[in-house]
Amino acid sequence: MISFVRGRISGKHAPTVVLDVGGIGYDIETPMSTFLTLPAVGADVQLLTHFLVREDAQLLYGFSTDEDRALFRNLLKVSGVGARIALAILSGISVSGFRRCVEYEDVPALVKVPGIGKKTAERLIVEMRDKLGDASVATTTTQAVATPETGRGEAYSALLALGYRDAEVRKLLQAVEQSGEASSTEDYIRLALKKAVG
Repeated sequence: MISFVRGRISGKHAPTVVLDVGGIGYDIETPMSTFLTLPAVGADVQLLTHFLVREDAQLLYGFSTDEDRALFRNLLKVSGVGARIALAILSGISVSGFRRCVEYEDVPALVKVPGIGKKTAERLIVEMRDKLGDASVATTTTQAVATPETGRGEAYSALLALGYRDAEVRKLLQAVEQSGEASSTEDYIRLALKKAVG
């Protein structure tokens, strides 16, 4: 098991970050809750990791907090929930927000996450009730750094990778652009996700 990876960021293509560890580049897929807190390319960072071996691939997922990784691992144990949906949940809902959805059986909030229908949301509520325990509310430990470019195109790709439909992504990004609040890729992604789960 790979518990964490520490290295220099050599590339950021949401939702993937490339870490240079001793001359070896690791592609690490992250939820937006982690990606948006990463420092700029060239900076050193440490990510907690989950290594997933499938028949057709070996995948590495990275998280900025223990709480995010713990929730990701618990979500993978739910029938019908794979890594893609688990990342989408962590990208759109905080750990504490997800806990509230489970506690209050808030199916409508969960079905706003791409890839989750009503039956999956109901199953998540039932199966995650005992798994959440009393874990503390997630807190991030790294700082986000704004970039000068608008980043709309990269944000578009990132949202598609999370499972949002093309038309929905265009609508979300247009709303963000009209608000005039976004000046970087991270801003576009964060604000679009906020509007999506509303």
